[in-house]
Amino acid sequence: MSKVFEFMKPYKFFIICSFALLVVDAACALILPNFMADIVNDGVIAGNISVIWRNGFFMVLITFLGAAAALTSSFFAAKTATGTANDLRAAVFKKVLRFSSAEMNKFSTSSLITRTTNDITQIQSTLMASIRLLIYSPILGIGGIIRALNRDVSMSWIVALATLVMMGIMAVMFTIALPKFKQIQDLIDRLNLVARENLNGILIVRAFSTQKFEKKRFAKANKDLADTNLFVDQIFALFVPSIMLILNVTTAVIVWVGARQASAFRIDIGDIFAFLQYGVLIIVSFLMLSMMFFLLPRAVVSAGRIKEVLETESSLQYNNSPVSLPEDFKGSVEFKNVTFRYPDALDSDDDVLIDLNFTAKPGETTAIIGATGSGKTTIFKLILRFYDVTGGGIYLDGIDVRDVHKEKLHDKIGYVPQKALLFTGDIRSNLIYADKEATEERIKEAVEISQSASFIAEKPDGFESNVAQGGSNFSGGQRQRLSIARALVKNSPIYLFDDSFSALDLKTDALLRTALKSKKSKSTMIIIAQRVSSIMDADQIVVLDHGKVVGLGKHFELMNSCEVYREIAASQLSEEGVKKS
Repeated sequence: MSKVFEFMKPYKFFIICSFALLVVDAACALILPNFMADIVNDGVIAGNISVIWRNGFFMVLITFLGAAAALTSSFFAAKTATGTANDLRAAVFKKVLRFSSAEMNKFSTSSLITRTTNDITQIQSTLMASIRLLIYSPILGIGGIIRALNRDVSMSWIVALATLVMMGIMAVMFTIALPKFKQIQDLIDRLNLVARENLNGILIVRAFSTQKFEKKRFAKANKDLADTNLFVDQIFALFVPSIMLILNVTTAVIVWVGARQASAFRIDIGDIFAFLQYGVLIIVSFLMLSMMFFLLPRAVVSAGRIKEVLETESSLQYNNSPVSLPEDFKGSVEFKNVTFRYPDALDSDDDVLIDLNFTAKPGETTAIIGATGSGKTTIFKLILRFYDVTGGGIYLDGIDVRDVHKEKLHDKIGYVPQKALLFTGDIRSNLIYADKEATEERIKEAVEISQSASFIAEKPDGFESNVAQGGSNFSGGQRQRLSIARALVKNSPIYLFDDSFSALDLKTDALLRTALKSKKSKSTMIIIAQRVSSIMDADQIVVLDHGKVVGLGKHFELMNSCEVYREIAASQLSEEGVKKS
């Protein structure tokens, strides 16, 4: 919880005010039984009406004062709890945005969602309750014991015994339930994972008629969570009846013992009433405190999970004095002896890329082709510095990417990912996502180049047309073209296209590549492709095989010199087309 306390510091004033008001509230609750005793002893028994009215008036005033203090304290507690939760959520989100791909793989998306939502909600609920209960309950309990002893020492053993029994019950339940709270949060992660996979892949589930299997998978994750929650709830369900039993038994014993002592004239009847109320206050204080034993363990587990995210350092180390890219930045991308293995790889046999050497020059198109798993997409991840190279270096105009501030690096790159993802909003908001200051001319040019103008024009609202989550209300080809347009709006010196033409028909593909070549002739174009037909006119083709460069040159050169490239071409082009090449 130490990390949570750091985020509570800005709310010290609210916390202090809340604590002070809780002391007032508790003091009011502890004073009232004394007035009740005086009303009985000096008013009812003595027949003094004025004592009854006077003490009753003071009791009403004190009750209102305590209620006002309690309400104001709750307001300050709510401000503290919600403010801390808000700051925690913002800090976690900001931290996750800075994670490299290695950290994202470590936590998983479903777990990060749970930590940002459910875990912080647990912390917020616990803070709201603890600010009141951790101060109010001890003051009420200890104050009640002191007041009860002042009234009559001979019956103190009753309260002491009841207190010991309650503490024993709390200890047993806490010991049984604590290990389950960590398990509950992990099971919520699992449930989120299964639900997220099913929602994202609903079309695949339907296409393969695996609804029954997925229902069973979800039912198992759901049942595991429900059973664990049920176990914890059953443990704590026994607690309230146990406390109420102790309260009722304690009340009965106090009345029975008090009646015997009153009949022997060893105690006043009013003192019995006061002692009875103090006994109830003491037990209620433990009942309220016990709620913390239900909330606190889950909050501690949640706080640990939040702390794990906040204290995870990125595997990417940034230079304290990053180098600025020059004003006349051209966009040359050079790979020098680049070797890379993923962070969880065990040895050099797991290298994804091995001794890569090539240069992508401004004004030229460099294409990368190879079999699935040959390391094509990994090259883009290294250029964007989602990972750092294991060996060698990547240089932009001669400057190592590791020496450049990541935001300055990304400002120079227009990236179209393998999966065309659009954000909720409208077409325009998606197009200007990378550059909010983009002019209307630049937006229209990007749309024209990406061959998106025709289908945007067909929509009644044009650029203001709605985009559903993930762009699900657009076809695959339309999403891909809008993703390309989004990158082009950025007007970058370097463009990375990760198999971004796969959903396009050959005619649209050809038109788009021709427009790219004429409108973005000064930029460095690096294209990952599966189709040979998409890269035949590239200025340079890099052929990868098992992470190594096995061919480098133009299409006709590689057809004569590279067996791997020739096999790829032969598998895609007709025999006549291969001969002509």
